[in-house]
Amino acid sequence: MEEQFPPCPDCASEYTYNDGTMFVCPDCGREFLESDLVSEESESSEPVIKDAVGNILQDGDTVTVIKDKKVSGSSKILKIGTKAKNIRLVPSGGDHNIDCKIPGFGAMRLKSSVVKKG
Repeated sequence: MEEQFPPCPDCASEYTYNDGTMFVCPDCGREFLESDLVSEESESSEPVIKDAVGNILQDGDTVTVIKDKKVSGSSKILKIGTKAKNIRLVPSGGDHNIDCKIPGFGAMRLKSSVVKKG
């Protein structure tokens, strides 16, 4: 009976083999540990947060507001084109999933559906 090895994480080849402590893919040349597979799976389980036009957002990005929004608890309005630099993503924060500081407004949370990257 032939032993089953995990497929290659890069090219998904099923022809990987064990070379001592490493798995090796003969198709693409990738060498990996079984622990690498576990960490890659846990990274991919994080939710992906996208802006209003479908770009994937990351911590540290700069975003631009695409709709006028009334700021709750204030009489100010957040205008179209207002930029928020160095955002921080908060995936478990309900529907407001971006923490940022906006000049003239201070710290606030925004929905990713009202911003675009850039």
